[in-house]
Amino acid sequence: MISSNVVALVMAAGYSRRFGQRDKRCASLANGCSLLATSVAHAKQAFPVLRVAIREEDDTTLLGLPESTPLIRLRQAHQGLGSSLAEAVEALSNDSCLNSVAAVAILLGDMPCLQQDTLLTLQQLATHDTIVRPCYAGKQGHPVIFGRTLWPAFASLSGNSGAQELIRRHPSHYRMYDVQDAGTLIDIDTPEEIACVNNRSIEQA
Repeated sequence: MISSNVVALVMAAGYSRRFGQRDKRCASLANGCSLLATSVAHAKQAFPVLRVAIREEDDTTLLGLPESTPLIRLRQAHQGLGSSLAEAVEALSNDSCLNSVAAVAILLGDMPCLQQDTLLTLQQLATHDTIVRPCYAGKQGHPVIFGRTLWPAFASLSGNSGAQELIRRHPSHYRMYDVQDAGTLIDIDTPEEIACVNNRSIEQA
């Protein structure tokens, strides 16, 4: 029985080329867990319904994910974020377990500093026909929540064009919400940024 009207979709199928040769998803944080596992654990605390989008060939053990993690394995991840989003949202639309879900919260697998209160508040603001996005210190952050009415629009995404394109196309549905959470802006792209995050207090996943 689904207890939430929002499904969390953690996007974790990128190739992280700015991180160097290592897979940043597997990088260890100060809590002893991988970057991806920490991001997923934080999302799971706020969203009872969750899916994690990874590459078709990924080994979840190497990524540090529990065997019970509900996955969407993407065949088109190599084509870029837009293609990945289109494929992942299509999978959500075709999932009969999610028929009563009104919105999807798109989270990134490299954002381990989001506060649970922020995720819970954004979830409460979601409706079937709005786009909700947090704003911290005047800057747009993540996650972004898309009402189900807007899901078909994801099919038009391809290559590296992300969800920002959908926001530009649907300004009347767009809602910004001010938050006091710097974690909505912190994503990990380089090993140096891992070191910075490890100096922050990260809750044990």
